[in-house]
Amino acid sequence: MVKLDILSDPICPWCYIGKAYLDRALEKVGNHPFSIEWHPFQLNPEMPPQGMDRRTYLETKFGGKAAAAQAYAPVVEHAEKAGVTLNLDKIETTPNTLDAHRLIHWAGIEQKQTFIVSALFKAFFEDGRDLGDHDVLADIADGSGMDAAVVRRLLASDADLDDIRSRDAHSREMGISAVPTFIVGQRHAVPGAHPTHLWEQVIAEIQGGEG
Repeated sequence: MVKLDILSDPICPWCYIGKAYLDRALEKVGNHPFSIEWHPFQLNPEMPPQGMDRRTYLETKFGGKAAAAQAYAPVVEHAEKAGVTLNLDKIETTPNTLDAHRLIHWAGIEQKQTFIVSALFKAFFEDGRDLGDHDVLADIADGSGMDAAVVRRLLASDADLDDIRSRDAHSREMGISAVPTFIVGQRHAVPGAHPTHLWEQVIAEIQGGEG
């Protein structure tokens, strides 16, 4: 197996799109060569714990409503190509994602990481749920086969907070500045949401090299 490390944030639309493109390639290939692990990278590490009003966040980040709409135009276009649903009008809050990353970490211990990542993307981009809300995260955990009561207790504690912050900082120190970033075989960093056919080529090259 070839390690595929993925740095992402569950409120990053390009991460959602990039995952959809990758998923489609993996489904087409069937017996793919990847062992996948998800890693934390916060788009907004300075976001207040309670998050921020979505409209205020976008207009502050992009410099006004028109600029925000223009910035999201290619996102919507690629989402359609990837078969991803974005109900952006449902999103009321841009959350701090530190706790969501803790949930992804704990899911990895239970071999449920990719399932949880998918559920978080859907909850945020399709259902407009607040990923900074512990009740929401516990409900997502429950729906993914994790123990919601245990997750709720962990979220109420400081468990793994320093670890997530440290891993995020380490990635930035290594020169990663945007997500998604895919690291193939612990050597080749591939930033961005790449179309399915490029992933099919990567997989074909890996399988050809193994043969």
